[in-house]
Amino acid sequence: MRRHSAGQLSQMLAVRIQALVMELLPAGRRDGHEWRCGSLAGEKGQSLAVHLHGDRAGVWCDFAGGQKGDSLDLVAACLFNGNRRDAMAWAENWLSLSNTTSNAPEQRRPAIQEKPASSSELDREAQRMRAKARRLWQEGQPIQGSPADAYLKGRGLDLRLLPHMPGSFRFHPGAWCAEVQQPLPCMLGAIASPAGKMIATHRTWIRQTPSGAWVKADLRAPKKVLGSFAGGCVRLTRGASGKALGVADLGSSVVIAEGIETSLAVALACPEMRVLAGVSLSNMGAVGLPQGINTVIIAGDNDGPHNHTARKALEAACQKFAEQGREVRLALPANEGDWLDVFKAGQERQQP
Repeated sequence: MRRHSAGQLSQMLAVRIQALVMELLPAGRRDGHEWRCGSLAGEKGQSLAVHLHGDRAGVWCDFAGGQKGDSLDLVAACLFNGNRRDAMAWAENWLSLSNTTSNAPEQRRPAIQEKPASSSELDREAQRMRAKARRLWQEGQPIQGSPADAYLKGRGLDLRLLPHMPGSFRFHPGAWCAEVQQPLPCMLGAIASPAGKMIATHRTWIRQTPSGAWVKADLRAPKKVLGSFAGGCVRLTRGASGKALGVADLGSSVVIAEGIETSLAVALACPEMRVLAGVSLSNMGAVGLPQGINTVIIAGDNDGPHNHTARKALEAACQKFAEQGREVRLALPANEGDWLDVFKAGQERQQP
């Protein structure tokens, strides 16, 4: 399969730059014709500016860090520590181009958006995607005993060991996958707003091996989110109080991890804690919390000493909650990896 060139992908990303920055930098804000935030880590501020319209759509500059580039460079810098090859693969999937060729005329889009989308048009698009995400969720089946349940068990994550079965997961026998242009079995995760309203659906496509085991599907992007999830999270456990997030006790605490499976590992290891999945690294610090929660534990991944972008994002998340007057702690695995790796290693040591 022929890949799209970096230039083509950059142009296509530029056409959808407003949706792209909302996904990569959800804590930023619109300032005239630019999207502004503090840095590539995504915290609030003014130092990073991304052009949203005209000939320079997608062009950005981090004035504090001295980095700049086009829309593809932005993906590489935010998600892949500058690796453009990985950014190209991600962009093809995000643009739903994985099953097309670079010379397909219907996929050739102009580099310039001739008529910038208005705020009302963006609002309507966001509402449409939210409705689509809710319909997909409603089509889902209970996860208990489903292939999605078996997939999690295969990862060492038994939902039955949690204090209560989470209501934020479902199984879909055939959710549409743009990468392969066909429906595939899928685990669904409900992403809720700070007010508790569902705003997006997380999808993890899975497949069954010849041996009968359920594993992650062989895709470039087996995990994707339908809808905008800025500020939202997947609610996993309620902790010792058993109360919903919105009515959490004054002085209570919460653990926020990144991915769903990493967060489940934390929840299984610490059943007395309230655990949330922030869904993405850039969104961890944007998760909306009620005033009653005064202690936030950021359970980050240990991406090694050279992944400065990830470390900045974790520090930005900590700073965000500290600015809200909360006590913040950063918990990282001792070795490179995530908390799922730590959890599975602990399970292996307990086996006779």
